[in-house]
Amino acid sequence: MVAQIARAAPRQAIAARFRQVRERSVALVAGLSAEDCCVQSMESASPLKWHLGHTSWFFETFILARHVEGFRPWREGWDYLFNSYYQTVGPMHARPRRGLLTRPSLDEVLAYRRAIDEQVEALIEDAEAGPVISPLVELGVQHEQQHQELMLTDLLHLLSCNPLAPAYRELPAAGQGDAPPLRWVDHPGGIERCGAEEGGFAFDNERPRHRSLIARHALASRLVSCGEYRDFIRDGGYERPELWLSDGWAAVQREGWFAPMYWQRDLESAFGLGGLRAIEPAAPVCHVSYFEADAFARWAGARLPTEFEWESAAAKQPVQGNLADDGALRPLPAKGSGEIEQLFGDCWEWTASAYLGYPGFRPLAGSLGEYNGKFMSGQFVLRGGSLATPADHIRCSYRNFFYPGDRWQFMGIRLARDPE
Repeated sequence: MVAQIARAAPRQAIAARFRQVRERSVALVAGLSAEDCCVQSMESASPLKWHLGHTSWFFETFILARHVEGFRPWREGWDYLFNSYYQTVGPMHARPRRGLLTRPSLDEVLAYRRAIDEQVEALIEDAEAGPVISPLVELGVQHEQQHQELMLTDLLHLLSCNPLAPAYRELPAAGQGDAPPLRWVDHPGGIERCGAEEGGFAFDNERPRHRSLIARHALASRLVSCGEYRDFIRDGGYERPELWLSDGWAAVQREGWFAPMYWQRDLESAFGLGGLRAIEPAAPVCHVSYFEADAFARWAGARLPTEFEWESAAAKQPVQGNLADDGALRPLPAKGSGEIEQLFGDCWEWTASAYLGYPGFRPLAGSLGEYNGKFMSGQFVLRGGSLATPADHIRCSYRNFFYPGDRWQFMGIRLARDPE
Protein backbone atom coordinates (compact mmCIF):
# COMPACT_ATOMS: atom_id res chain seq x y z
CA MET A 1 0.00 0.00 0.00
CA VAL A 2 2.81 2.41 0.79
CA ALA A 3 4.17 2.02 -2.73
CA GLN A 4 0.81 3.08 -4.13
CA ILE A 5 0.98 6.46 -2.37
CA ALA A 6 4.41 7.86 -3.22
CA ARG A 7 8.09 7.16 -3.06
CA ALA A 8 9.65 7.93 0.30
CA ALA A 9 11.17 11.40 0.51
CA PRO A 10 14.30 12.10 2.59
CA ARG A 11 13.40 12.21 6.27
CA GLN A 12 14.59 15.80 6.71
CA ALA A 13 12.45 17.00 3.83
CA ILE A 14 9.29 15.23 4.94
CA ALA A 15 9.79 16.45 8.54
CA ALA A 16 10.12 20.05 7.36
CA ARG A 17 7.08 19.74 5.13
CA PHE A 18 5.08 18.15 7.93
CA ARG A 19 5.89 21.03 10.30
CA GLN A 20 5.17 23.70 7.71
CA VAL A 21 1.73 22.36 6.83
CA ARG A 22 0.75 21.69 10.43
CA GLU A 23 1.76 25.22 11.43
CA ARG A 24 -0.23 26.74 8.58
CA SER A 25 -3.45 25.12 9.81
CA VAL A 26 -3.01 26.75 13.20
CA ALA A 27 -2.11 30.06 11.56
CA LEU A 28 -5.44 30.04 9.72
CA VAL A 29 -7.32 30.37 13.02
CA ALA A 30 -5.05 33.07 14.42
CA GLY A 31 -7.14 36.02 15.53
CA LEU A 32 -10.35 33.99 15.62
CA SER A 33 -12.27 33.35 18.82
CA ALA A 34 -13.08 29.95 20.29
CA GLU A 35 -16.68 30.66 19.29
CA ASP A 36 -15.63 31.23 15.66
CA CYS A 37 -13.97 27.83 15.71
CA CYS A 38 -16.85 25.89 17.27
CA VAL A 39 -19.96 26.83 15.29
CA GLN A 40 -21.22 24.82 12.30
CA SER A 41 -23.28 26.93 9.90
CA MET A 42 -24.60 24.16 7.65
CA GLU A 43 -24.43 20.41 7.28
CA SER A 44 -21.88 20.55 4.44
CA ALA A 45 -19.47 22.62 6.54
CA SER A 46 -17.54 21.69 9.68
CA PRO A 47 -16.33 23.79 12.62
CA LEU A 48 -12.72 24.90 12.37
CA LYS A 49 -12.00 23.15 15.66
CA TRP A 50 -13.23 19.90 14.15
CA HIS A 51 -10.92 20.33 11.13
CA LEU A 52 -7.97 20.86 13.49
CA GLY A 53 -8.90 17.73 15.43
CA HIS A 54 -9.72 15.56 12.42
CA THR A 55 -6.43 16.21 10.64
CA SER A 56 -4.60 15.21 13.82
CA TRP A 57 -6.79 12.12 14.15
CA PHE A 58 -5.71 11.16 10.62
CA PHE A 59 -2.02 11.04 11.63
CA GLU A 60 -2.82 9.35 14.92
CA THR A 61 -5.00 6.67 13.32
CA PHE A 62 -3.12 5.83 10.14
CA ILE A 63 0.46 6.32 11.35
CA LEU A 64 0.91 6.32 15.12
CA ALA A 65 -1.58 3.59 15.91
CA ARG A 66 0.00 1.32 13.32
CA HIS A 67 3.69 2.05 13.78
CA VAL A 68 4.23 2.85 17.47
CA GLU A 69 4.74 -0.13 19.76
CA GLY A 70 2.41 -0.02 22.74
CA PHE A 71 0.46 2.87 21.21
CA ARG A 72 -2.27 4.43 23.35
CA PRO A 73 -4.69 7.04 21.95
CA TRP A 74 -4.31 10.61 23.15
CA ARG A 75 -7.85 10.63 24.62
CA GLU A 76 -10.40 7.84 24.78
CA GLY A 77 -13.41 8.58 22.59
CA TRP A 78 -11.78 11.21 20.43
CA ASP A 79 -11.52 8.71 17.59
CA TYR A 80 -15.34 8.74 17.56
CA LEU A 81 -15.46 12.56 17.52
CA PHE A 82 -12.93 13.15 14.77
CA ASN A 83 -13.45 10.26 12.36
CA SER A 84 -15.03 11.68 9.21
CA TYR A 85 -16.28 8.88 6.97
CA TYR A 86 -13.91 5.92 7.45
CA GLN A 87 -16.46 3.22 8.13
CA THR A 88 -13.83 0.46 8.25
CA VAL A 89 -12.04 2.30 11.08
CA GLY A 90 -15.06 2.56 13.34
CA PRO A 91 -18.22 4.53 14.14
CA MET A 92 -18.29 8.32 14.10
CA HIS A 93 -20.15 11.34 15.42
CA ALA A 94 -22.91 12.46 13.03
CA ARG A 95 -21.61 15.09 10.62
CA PRO A 96 -24.57 17.51 11.02
CA ARG A 97 -23.93 17.60 14.80
CA ARG A 98 -20.25 18.56 14.79
CA GLY A 99 -21.17 22.09 15.82
CA LEU A 100 -22.54 20.79 19.12
CA LEU A 101 -19.08 19.67 20.25
CA THR A 102 -18.37 22.49 22.69
CA ARG A 103 -15.99 20.02 24.34
CA PRO A 104 -13.15 19.30 23.92
CA SER A 105 -12.23 22.98 23.99
CA LEU A 106 -10.18 24.69 21.30
CA ASP A 107 -7.21 24.77 23.68
CA GLU A 108 -7.51 21.02 24.24
CA VAL A 109 -7.63 20.37 20.50
CA LEU A 110 -4.53 22.53 19.99
CA ALA A 111 -2.76 20.58 22.75
CA TYR A 112 -3.80 17.37 20.95
CA ARG A 113 -2.19 18.68 17.78
CA ARG A 114 1.08 19.44 19.57
CA ALA A 115 1.18 15.97 21.09
CA ILE A 116 0.54 14.25 17.77
CA ASP A 117 3.14 16.46 16.07
CA GLU A 118 5.82 15.45 18.57
CA GLN A 119 5.12 11.76 18.12
CA VAL A 120 4.96 11.90 14.32
CA GLU A 121 8.20 13.91 14.09
CA ALA A 122 9.95 11.44 16.39
CA LEU A 123 8.77 8.58 14.20
CA ILE A 124 9.97 10.34 11.03
CA GLU A 125 13.44 10.68 12.57
CA ASP A 126 13.55 7.01 13.53
CA ALA A 127 16.02 5.28 11.21
CA GLU A 128 13.86 2.17 10.84
CA ALA A 129 10.36 3.63 10.83
CA GLY A 130 11.07 6.87 8.97
CA PRO A 131 11.40 5.47 5.45
CA VAL A 132 8.31 3.32 5.96
CA ILE A 133 5.99 6.08 7.16
CA SER A 134 7.25 8.95 4.97
CA PRO A 135 4.79 8.21 2.13
CA LEU A 136 1.97 8.03 4.68
CA VAL A 137 3.07 11.33 6.19
CA GLU A 138 2.94 12.90 2.73
CA LEU A 139 -0.59 11.55 2.26
CA GLY A 140 -1.55 13.03 5.63
CA VAL A 141 -0.01 16.37 4.71
CA GLN A 142 -1.88 16.46 1.39
CA HIS A 143 -5.06 15.54 3.26
CA GLU A 144 -4.48 18.42 5.69
CA GLN A 145 -3.98 20.85 2.83
CA GLN A 146 -7.40 19.87 1.53
CA HIS A 147 -8.80 20.71 4.93
CA GLN A 148 -7.00 24.05 4.97
CA GLU A 149 -9.05 25.06 1.96
CA LEU A 150 -12.19 23.71 3.59
CA MET A 151 -11.41 25.72 6.71
CA LEU A 152 -11.54 28.94 4.68
CA THR A 153 -14.69 28.05 2.75
CA ASP A 154 -16.47 26.81 5.86
CA LEU A 155 -15.47 29.94 7.77
CA LEU A 156 -16.67 32.11 4.89
CA HIS A 157 -20.11 30.52 5.07
CA LEU A 158 -20.19 30.90 8.84
CA LEU A 159 -19.30 34.60 8.74
CA SER A 160 -21.83 35.21 5.97
CA CYS A 161 -24.58 34.14 8.38
CA ASN A 162 -23.71 37.00 10.75
CA PRO A 163 -25.80 40.16 10.18
CA LEU A 164 -22.73 42.25 11.03
CA ALA A 165 -20.95 40.85 7.93
CA PRO A 166 -17.60 40.49 9.70
CA ALA A 167 -14.40 40.13 7.68
CA TYR A 168 -11.90 37.33 8.20
CA ARG A 169 -9.10 39.59 6.94
CA GLU A 170 -8.97 43.15 5.68
CA LEU A 171 -8.58 43.19 1.88
CA PRO A 172 -7.89 45.97 -0.64
CA ALA A 173 -10.82 47.71 -2.27
CA ALA A 174 -12.14 46.06 -5.42
CA GLY A 175 -11.25 47.52 -8.81
CA GLN A 176 -13.95 48.51 -11.28
CA GLY A 177 -12.25 47.98 -14.65
CA ASP A 178 -13.29 45.52 -17.34
CA ALA A 179 -11.79 42.08 -17.90
CA PRO A 180 -9.47 41.67 -20.90
CA PRO A 181 -11.28 40.46 -24.03
CA LEU A 182 -12.07 36.76 -24.02
CA ARG A 183 -10.29 34.89 -26.79
CA TRP A 184 -10.65 31.32 -28.01
CA VAL A 185 -7.59 29.05 -27.99
CA ASP A 186 -7.90 26.22 -30.53
CA HIS A 187 -6.85 22.64 -29.83
CA PRO A 188 -6.58 20.23 -32.79
CA GLY A 189 -7.61 17.19 -30.77
CA GLY A 190 -6.04 13.75 -30.79
CA ILE A 191 -5.11 10.96 -28.41
CA GLU A 192 -3.27 12.23 -25.34
CA ARG A 193 -2.07 10.72 -22.11
CA CYS A 194 -3.88 11.99 -19.03
CA GLY A 195 -3.56 11.38 -15.31
CA ALA A 196 -0.62 11.39 -12.93
CA GLU A 197 2.67 9.90 -13.97
CA GLU A 198 4.40 7.34 -11.77
CA GLY A 199 6.73 8.73 -9.13
CA GLY A 200 5.93 11.65 -6.88
CA PHE A 201 2.72 12.11 -4.97
CA ALA A 202 -0.76 11.78 -6.44
CA PHE A 203 -4.07 10.65 -5.01
CA ASP A 204 -5.33 7.28 -6.19
CA ASN A 205 -8.11 8.90 -8.25
CA GLU A 206 -5.46 10.60 -10.46
CA ARG A 207 -4.20 7.23 -11.69
CA PRO A 208 -3.55 5.19 -13.71
CA ARG A 209 -2.18 7.37 -16.48
CA HIS A 210 -4.09 6.48 -19.60
CA ARG A 211 -4.90 7.52 -23.16
CA SER A 212 -7.86 9.78 -23.77
CA LEU A 213 -9.42 10.72 -27.09
CA ILE A 214 -9.87 14.49 -27.26
CA ALA A 215 -11.94 16.00 -30.08
CA ARG A 216 -11.05 19.27 -31.75
CA HIS A 217 -12.21 22.16 -29.58
CA ALA A 218 -11.38 25.61 -28.28
CA LEU A 219 -10.97 26.83 -24.70
CA ALA A 220 -11.65 30.33 -23.43
CA SER A 221 -8.49 32.29 -22.69
CA ARG A 222 -9.65 33.17 -19.16
CA LEU A 223 -12.35 32.49 -16.60
CA VAL A 224 -15.82 34.01 -16.91
CA SER A 225 -15.91 37.37 -15.15
CA CYS A 226 -18.40 38.77 -12.65
CA GLY A 227 -19.41 41.40 -15.18
CA GLU A 228 -20.21 38.76 -17.79
CA TYR A 229 -22.16 36.71 -15.29
CA ARG A 230 -24.11 39.80 -14.23
CA ASP A 231 -25.11 40.26 -17.88
CA PHE A 232 -26.46 36.69 -17.81
CA ILE A 233 -28.53 37.52 -14.72
CA ARG A 234 -29.87 40.74 -16.18
CA ASP A 235 -30.85 38.87 -19.33
CA GLY A 236 -33.16 36.71 -17.23
CA GLY A 237 -30.73 33.84 -16.77
CA TYR A 238 -32.39 32.61 -13.59
CA GLU A 239 -35.88 32.99 -15.10
CA ARG A 240 -35.44 31.00 -18.32
CA PRO A 241 -35.96 27.24 -17.83
CA GLU A 242 -34.72 26.50 -21.35
CA LEU A 243 -31.18 27.32 -20.21
CA TRP A 244 -31.14 24.85 -17.34
CA LEU A 245 -30.79 21.14 -16.79
CA SER A 246 -33.93 19.77 -15.20
CA ASP A 247 -32.31 19.23 -11.78
CA GLY A 248 -30.74 22.66 -12.02
CA TRP A 249 -34.03 24.40 -12.72
CA ALA A 250 -35.58 22.51 -9.81
CA ALA A 251 -32.75 23.78 -7.58
CA VAL A 252 -33.34 27.38 -8.75
CA GLN A 253 -37.01 27.09 -7.84
CA ARG A 254 -36.46 25.23 -4.58
CA GLU A 255 -33.55 27.30 -3.27
CA GLY A 256 -34.58 30.67 -4.66
CA TRP A 257 -31.26 31.20 -6.45
CA PHE A 258 -31.03 34.57 -8.21
CA ALA A 259 -27.23 35.00 -8.42
CA PRO A 260 -24.01 33.30 -7.28
CA MET A 261 -23.81 32.45 -3.61
CA TYR A 262 -22.96 35.47 -1.42
CA TRP A 263 -24.12 38.03 -4.04
CA GLN A 264 -26.58 40.59 -2.70
CA ARG A 265 -29.91 41.43 -4.32
CA ASP A 266 -28.56 44.66 -5.77
CA LEU A 267 -26.04 42.65 -7.85
CA GLU A 268 -23.47 45.26 -6.85
CA SER A 269 -21.99 43.71 -3.72
CA ALA A 270 -21.07 40.27 -2.42
CA PHE A 271 -19.79 38.76 0.81
CA GLY A 272 -16.28 37.34 0.90
CA LEU A 273 -13.39 36.76 3.26
CA GLY A 274 -12.92 40.54 3.31
CA GLY A 275 -16.52 41.09 4.41
CA LEU A 276 -19.23 42.73 2.31
CA ARG A 277 -17.54 44.39 -0.68
CA ALA A 278 -18.37 45.82 -4.07
CA ILE A 279 -18.35 43.24 -6.85
CA GLU A 280 -15.28 43.55 -9.08
CA PRO A 281 -16.61 43.18 -12.64
CA ALA A 282 -13.28 42.02 -14.08
CA ALA A 283 -12.68 39.35 -11.43
CA PRO A 284 -13.72 35.74 -12.06
CA VAL A 285 -17.23 34.88 -10.96
CA CYS A 286 -17.10 32.52 -8.00
CA HIS A 287 -19.38 30.36 -5.84
CA VAL A 288 -21.49 28.98 -8.66
CA SER A 289 -22.81 25.45 -8.91
CA TYR A 290 -22.35 23.08 -11.82
CA PHE A 291 -25.96 23.84 -12.75
CA GLU A 292 -25.24 27.58 -12.91
CA ALA A 293 -22.02 27.06 -14.83
CA ASP A 294 -23.81 24.86 -17.35
CA ALA A 295 -26.69 27.32 -17.75
CA PHE A 296 -24.30 30.23 -18.30
CA ALA A 297 -22.36 28.25 -20.89
CA ARG A 298 -25.57 27.47 -22.77
CA TRP A 299 -26.61 31.15 -22.63
CA ALA A 300 -23.18 32.11 -23.98
CA GLY A 301 -23.45 29.67 -26.89
CA ALA A 302 -20.70 27.49 -25.49
CA ARG A 303 -20.26 24.54 -23.13
CA LEU A 304 -18.13 23.42 -20.21
CA PRO A 305 -14.83 21.67 -21.05
CA THR A 306 -14.22 18.04 -20.26
CA GLU A 307 -11.58 17.39 -17.63
CA PHE A 308 -9.28 15.96 -20.31
CA GLU A 309 -9.60 19.06 -22.49
CA TRP A 310 -8.67 21.11 -19.44
CA GLU A 311 -5.72 18.86 -18.53
CA SER A 312 -4.39 18.93 -22.08
CA ALA A 313 -4.15 22.73 -21.89
CA ALA A 314 -2.87 22.83 -18.31
CA ALA A 315 -0.11 20.30 -19.00
CA LYS A 316 1.58 22.92 -21.16
CA GLN A 317 1.46 25.59 -18.44
CA PRO A 318 3.53 26.13 -15.27
CA VAL A 319 1.62 25.48 -12.05
CA GLN A 320 1.27 29.07 -10.92
CA GLY A 321 -1.51 31.52 -10.32
CA ASN A 322 -3.55 33.19 -7.58
CA LEU A 323 -3.17 30.45 -4.97
CA ALA A 324 -3.27 30.46 -1.18
CA ASP A 325 0.41 31.31 -0.81
CA ASP A 326 -0.22 34.72 -2.39
CA GLY A 327 -2.68 35.65 0.35
CA ALA A 328 -5.05 37.56 -1.95
CA LEU A 329 -8.05 35.71 -0.47
CA ARG A 330 -10.20 36.69 -3.45
CA PRO A 331 -10.30 35.93 -7.20
CA LEU A 332 -8.21 38.39 -9.22
CA PRO A 333 -8.82 39.67 -12.77
CA ALA A 334 -6.94 38.11 -15.66
CA LYS A 335 -4.03 40.17 -16.93
CA GLY A 336 -4.60 39.50 -20.61
CA SER A 337 -0.91 38.75 -21.03
CA GLY A 338 -0.93 35.07 -21.96
CA GLU A 339 -2.55 32.83 -24.54
CA ILE A 340 -4.53 31.08 -21.84
CA GLU A 341 -4.71 32.31 -18.25
CA GLN A 342 -6.02 31.38 -14.81
CA LEU A 343 -5.74 27.63 -15.31
CA PHE A 344 -4.39 27.42 -11.76
CA GLY A 345 -5.75 29.37 -8.84
CA ASP A 346 -8.56 31.91 -8.46
CA CYS A 347 -11.43 29.40 -8.78
CA TRP A 348 -11.89 25.69 -9.20
CA GLU A 349 -13.20 25.16 -12.72
CA TRP A 350 -16.26 23.02 -13.28
CA THR A 351 -15.86 20.46 -16.04
CA ALA A 352 -18.49 18.47 -17.90
CA SER A 353 -16.91 15.22 -16.70
CA ALA A 354 -18.60 12.96 -14.20
CA TYR A 355 -16.37 11.92 -11.32
CA LEU A 356 -15.51 8.31 -12.17
CA GLY A 357 -12.47 6.09 -11.93
CA TYR A 358 -10.00 6.02 -14.78
CA PRO A 359 -9.64 2.78 -16.78
CA GLY A 360 -7.91 0.32 -14.48
CA PHE A 361 -8.48 2.45 -11.34
CA ARG A 362 -7.68 0.72 -8.06
CA PRO A 363 -8.22 2.43 -4.71
CA LEU A 364 -5.57 2.27 -2.01
CA ALA A 365 -5.56 -0.91 0.03
CA GLY A 366 -7.26 -1.04 3.42
CA SER A 367 -9.13 1.79 5.12
CA LEU A 368 -7.36 4.46 3.07
CA GLY A 369 -9.20 3.07 0.06
CA GLU A 370 -12.24 4.95 1.39
CA TYR A 371 -10.50 8.27 0.70
CA ASN A 372 -11.76 8.82 -2.87
CA GLY A 373 -13.16 5.80 -4.63
CA LYS A 374 -16.41 5.42 -2.72
CA PHE A 375 -17.51 8.92 -3.75
CA MET A 376 -17.54 8.15 -7.47
CA SER A 377 -21.28 8.58 -7.84
CA GLY A 378 -23.34 11.61 -8.83
CA GLN A 379 -20.51 14.16 -8.70
CA PHE A 380 -18.61 16.26 -11.24
CA VAL A 381 -14.90 16.96 -11.58
CA LEU A 382 -13.36 20.39 -10.98
CA ARG A 383 -9.82 21.29 -11.96
CA GLY A 384 -7.13 23.88 -11.29
CA GLY A 385 -7.30 24.85 -7.63
CA SER A 386 -8.41 28.15 -6.14
CA LEU A 387 -7.28 31.16 -4.16
CA ALA A 388 -7.43 28.91 -1.08
CA THR A 389 -5.36 26.02 -2.49
CA PRO A 390 -1.70 25.79 -1.35
CA ALA A 391 0.66 26.04 -4.32
CA ASP A 392 2.52 22.84 -3.44
CA HIS A 393 -0.76 20.93 -3.24
CA ILE A 394 -2.14 21.50 -6.73
CA ARG A 395 -0.90 19.84 -9.93
CA CYS A 396 -2.08 19.30 -13.47
CA SER A 397 -3.61 15.88 -12.76
CA TYR A 398 -5.44 16.91 -9.56
CA ARG A 399 -9.16 16.03 -9.56
CA ASN A 400 -11.53 17.75 -7.17
CA PHE A 401 -15.16 16.67 -7.08
CA PHE A 402 -18.47 17.98 -5.78
CA TYR A 403 -22.18 17.46 -6.27
CA PRO A 404 -23.69 19.61 -9.03
CA GLY A 405 -25.72 21.72 -6.60
CA ASP A 406 -22.74 22.63 -4.39
CA ARG A 407 -21.50 26.19 -4.58
CA TRP A 408 -20.01 27.21 -1.24
CA GLN A 409 -16.53 26.33 -2.48
CA PHE A 410 -14.49 28.72 -4.66
CA MET A 411 -16.01 27.42 -7.91
CA GLY A 412 -15.90 29.25 -11.23
CA ILE A 413 -16.40 28.82 -14.96
CA ARG A 414 -14.20 28.38 -18.02
CA LEU A 415 -15.97 27.98 -21.34
CA ALA A 416 -15.26 25.62 -24.20
CA ARG A 417 -16.78 25.29 -27.62
CA ASP A 418 -16.78 22.94 -30.58
CA PRO A 419 -15.73 23.88 -34.13
CA GLU A 420 -18.49 25.35 -36.24
